[in-house]
Amino acid sequence: MAEVTAGMVKELREKTDAPMMECKKALAEAQGNMARAEEILRVKLGNKAAKASTRVAAEGIVAIDVGASGKVGSIVEVNCETDFVAKNEEFQAFARALAALVMARAPADVAALAALPLRSTSVEAERIALIGKIGENISIRRFARLQAVGRLLSYVHGGSKIGVLVDLTGGDDTLGKDLAMHIAAGKPRSLRADGVPAEDIARERSIAQQKAAESGKPAEIQAKMTEGAVQKYLKEVTLLGQPFVKDDKLSVEQLLKQKGATVNAFALLVVGEGIEKRPDDFAAEVAAAARR
Repeated sequence: MAEVTAGMVKELREKTDAPMMECKKALAEAQGNMARAEEILRVKLGNKAAKASTRVAAEGIVAIDVGASGKVGSIVEVNCETDFVAKNEEFQAFARALAALVMARAPADVAALAALPLRSTSVEAERIALIGKIGENISIRRFARLQAVGRLLSYVHGGSKIGVLVDLTGGDDTLGKDLAMHIAAGKPRSLRADGVPAEDIARERSIAQQKAAESGKPAEIQAKMTEGAVQKYLKEVTLLGQPFVKDDKLSVEQLLKQKGATVNAFALLVVGEGIEKRPDDFAAEVAAAARR
């Protein structure tokens, strides 16, 4: 049997927020396999075991630039260490300049963006100079650029902590703004089910099968339970499947049909999403749990 170390328990706790002893038991059952242990906790504890992945810990802002034509837009996440710096005008101006560059130059990735000229120097040189001036680490984390089929509408929420671009055909600007606000609230992972990664669906199916097996019901009932759980998951993570935030009796897909409109694509960035930065020191707790 693989040894379950304090570090492994701590890592699983940070990923899932599950109790220490539950993490240790899951790792023991999974023989030290972290991914399998996370699945075991999801089966036992449900979605509580996934909540840590949605915590936003890193600071920074999202900047958006949409051209005058409404056909091309960009969204960029720039991180810093404190909310105080996130409100600094020079930091915000740097983020806005990056959004304009992404829109105009369409760099392939963050490294290509860093190499682009900015003012009298380069993006990377500007970043380093800003670090020296402000005294905090500053990083360009990610960006997205949309070339619209229809027209682009944007929305920024929470002091520039969440940013959305929506490519909309048909409808009006009010609908576009409502959809952008919905995306900021619902945080869909893709437009429709065919955009959800196959490995994510497989993981949810595996978890659903394990839960169904624990019910002790006949195999055909278990199969229906599993498929129902997978379809519920797909509705939760796809824009078209989600209940519309302003009228939960309508799905977003139904709303669009009513309005004769189509969402062609969207981009959503949430500052710090997926970055773990826990202020608490769990060392003693982890060590104590691992020794039990």
